[in-house]
Amino acid sequence: MTEALRILGKASSINVRKVLWTCREVGRDFVREDWGSGFQPVDNDEFRRINPNAQVPVIVVPGGYLWESNSICRYLAADAGRVDLLPADPLARAKVEMWMDWQATELNPAWRYAFMSLVRKSERFGDPAQVAASITQWNHLTAILDAQLARTGAYVAGADFTLADIVLGLSVNRWKMTPMERPHLPALEGWWDRLLDRPGFQEFGANGIP
Repeated sequence: MTEALRILGKASSINVRKVLWTCREVGRDFVREDWGSGFQPVDNDEFRRINPNAQVPVIVVPGGYLWESNSICRYLAADAGRVDLLPADPLARAKVEMWMDWQATELNPAWRYAFMSLVRKSERFGDPAQVAASITQWNHLTAILDAQLARTGAYVAGADFTLADIVLGLSVNRWKMTPMERPHLPALEGWWDRLLDRPGFQEFGANGIP
C-alpha cells in the first residue's frame, strides 16, 4: 500500500489546489498540513531549507522534498503510471507540458498585478493604469486559451483530459472569481462545464463557481 503523500501548503492556495486535484485524479491518498500566510510560516530559514523560494506547495518524497506545483503534478502522474494525464509519447507529452509551461510563464505573470489589487487589496498594487494593463493582458491570454479549446473541441491539449487541464482549470477559476470585466469566451465556458463533471475539480477547482 502506497504511503499517504505529505503535502505542505494551505488549502486556499491555487498551486496547492493543483496538487490536491491531481491526487484525486490519480487516486493518491494525502495528508495536507497548513503552511503559508496565516498558518505555519514559510519565510524563515527552517522552511527555506525545504524550499529556498519560501513558497507552497511542497511535498515530501523519498530522500527529501519536491516543490514547484507543475513539477509535482508531473511527478504524481508519472509515479502513478497515468499516461492519460501525462503521455509517454514524447510529442504528445510535449504538447501537454507546453500548455503547463505557458500557464506558469505567460498567464500567471499577467494576472498578478490585477489580482493583488482587486482581490488581495494590497496597497503595493494600487496603480489604476497597471491594474488596467494587467486585466487587458489577462483577458488577452485567456482568449488564446479559448481559441485553443475551440480548435480541440474538448480539452487543452486535444481530445483527452490531461494535466494541462488541471493547471489551467485553476487559473481560469481565478480569472472567473476576480471582480473585473471579462469577455464571453464560449469554448472556454464549454470546457469549464466539462471540468465540472470531474469530482476532483468540484472539490478543489471550481470553488463554488456555477
